[in-house]
Amino acid sequence: MSLGLTLPKAELHLHIEGTIEPELVFGLARRNGVELPFATVDDLRRRYVFDDLQSFLDLYYLSMAVLRTAQDFTDLTDAYLARAREQGVRHAEIFFDPQAHVSRGVPLAEVVTGLTESLRTSRERFGISTRLIACFLRDLGPQEALATWETLQPHLEQIDGIGLDSAEVGHPPQLFEPVFTRARDAGLHVVAHAGEEGPPEYVWQAIDVLGVERVDHGIRSVEDAALLKRLADDRTPLTVCPLSNVRLRCVPELSQHPLPRLLDAGVLVTINSDDPSYFGGYVGENFTALQEALKLDDSVLRQFAADSFRASFLPEAERDALIAEIE
Repeated sequence: MSLGLTLPKAELHLHIEGTIEPELVFGLARRNGVELPFATVDDLRRRYVFDDLQSFLDLYYLSMAVLRTAQDFTDLTDAYLARAREQGVRHAEIFFDPQAHVSRGVPLAEVVTGLTESLRTSRERFGISTRLIACFLRDLGPQEALATWETLQPHLEQIDGIGLDSAEVGHPPQLFEPVFTRARDAGLHVVAHAGEEGPPEYVWQAIDVLGVERVDHGIRSVEDAALLKRLADDRTPLTVCPLSNVRLRCVPELSQHPLPRLLDAGVLVTINSDDPSYFGGYVGENFTALQEALKLDDSVLRQFAADSFRASFLPEAERDALIAEIE
């Protein structure tokens, strides 16, 4: 088995809705009486060819329609954790999209209850500690984000942080400063997608306006030398998702990924899977594919794994113990 699969690692950029495999889509559709616009599992899987982020999101939301009950979200999360364990994951900080479910008539309590029912025993059952991060859909705008923040209030004990995701272009991070200020004041961790399809300026805004602790994606930072220096000097982690970048055509092919330029600039980079059901691989497979495409030494993979724990929201002692297993 490859080193990329066996190394202990944290996954810090993972949308739980993006882990739903076609077989589970059809299983939940039968359970919940949902009619799907796909004839078979293979028909659905054949549609996993995307022109850009929006073409992916269109299919992503169609498949998500089968998630209706707390049990559905528990089953979804259990399935991810079982796969993650086989990929060397020891800690996962998991995104979910409250607005994508509430807008379909699914009560937020069903979503959070289902997710936390799985996560509360993830360490005992799968050997994986977890954190839960609620993301705002940027294309729905800042006022919707504020309204969603209010609906999250009864559930804040189960939520460790907030994020910002969905269609990036035309929705700059600075618009969401009010809700991020509220989240920081409430003691939550804050992260945001920026610099995937959007320009380097979005990364600057995520750092300076939203005050994020990590930037999700951030690959277009290579276009701005001053930004690279800032990221390196501040040790602001990027949660990079290589197979996702290729599938969404942000990068032509893995051998042309800007990752080496980020590393040369001294940026702290972690490797993650994003929406692995759709993008051709879970986190360990991202490690392996990167190593093959970029001819990376094993020491670089060990650096990615150790940095994944350094960039996590784990307590320092726990981070250090996990890093010690790698180094």
